[in-house]
Amino acid sequence: MHRKITYSILSAIILMMCYSCNSDSKDEFEKVNESEEWSLQFSDSCTGNWQDNWFLDGLIATVENSDKGMNLIAGPEHKNNAHHAVLWTKQSFNGDVKIEYEYTRTDTQLINVNILYIQAQGIGKGVYDKDISKWNKLREVPTMSIYYNYMDPIHISYAAFPMTNDDPTADYIRVRKYPVKEGIAFDDMAVEPSYYKMGLFLPNVPYKVTVVKANSKLYMQVVGDGKNELFTWDMSDKAPSIEGRIGLRHMFTRSASYRDFKVSVK
Repeated sequence: MHRKITYSILSAIILMMCYSCNSDSKDEFEKVNESEEWSLQFSDSCTGNWQDNWFLDGLIATVENSDKGMNLIAGPEHKNNAHHAVLWTKQSFNGDVKIEYEYTRTDTQLINVNILYIQAQGIGKGVYDKDISKWNKLREVPTMSIYYNYMDPIHISYAAFPMTNDDPTADYIRVRKYPVKEGIAFDDMAVEPSYYKMGLFLPNVPYKVTVVKANSKLYMQVVGDGKNELFTWDMSDKAPSIEGRIGLRHMFTRSASYRDFKVSVK
C-alpha cells in the first residue's frame, strides 16, 4: 500500500511539473508572438502567380495557383531524388523571424516528409555561395544531401512519416540544424525533443501554422481540426541562423496547399 501511494505521489508531481513547463512555454510563446516589435516583411495570399514571390528547385515538381492557395506538388516516384520539390522565397530575412501560413495536405501518403527551412544560406565555400539563388542549377535535382551539407538553415519536419510506413498514426515533428558537422550522421542531427503521433495535418484539413524563431528559442503552433498544439525547442547550443530565405520542401510523392503566407522580423 505504501509503495502504491508513493508511486501515485510521484506521478502527480511529474504531471504538475509537465503542466507547469507547458504553461510556461505557452506564456513565453504568446508574449513573443504578440510583441509589437514584429514588422511584416512578406505577405502573399498565394492565389496569384507564384513566380512573383518564389522560385522552385526540382525540374519535375509543379506549383498550381487557385483561389484556394498555392499547391506545391512533388514528383510521384518514391525514392527518386529528381522528384523532390523545394520552393523558396525570393526575399531574404534577417534577425528574429515569425512565419505564418495556412497549410492543407493535398496528398494521402503515409510516407515521406514536408520540411520548413528557416533562413537558409549557402555555407559560403566554393560554389556554395551564401546567396543560394547563385547555384540554383546545382539543385535541379534536389537531393537532400545538397541541402544539409551546403546550407545552414533551421529545418522543421512536419506532416512527416518514415520513408517505409503503413501506420497512419506514425506522424512526427522534428527539428534539425544544418550543415552536418564532420563525423556526425544526418540522423544524429535532431534537436530534441522530437514529437510523435500528434494526429495533426490530416489530408484536406486546413491548419494555421505559426513558427517563431526568437531569443534562441524556436516555437511552432499548429491550430486546426479542433486542436491547438505548441511545440518548442531550445536552440541556444546551435550555430544561429541569422539571415536567409524561407523554403518549403516536399519529399517525393508529397503535396500540400499554402495560403496567406506571411513573414515578419524584429
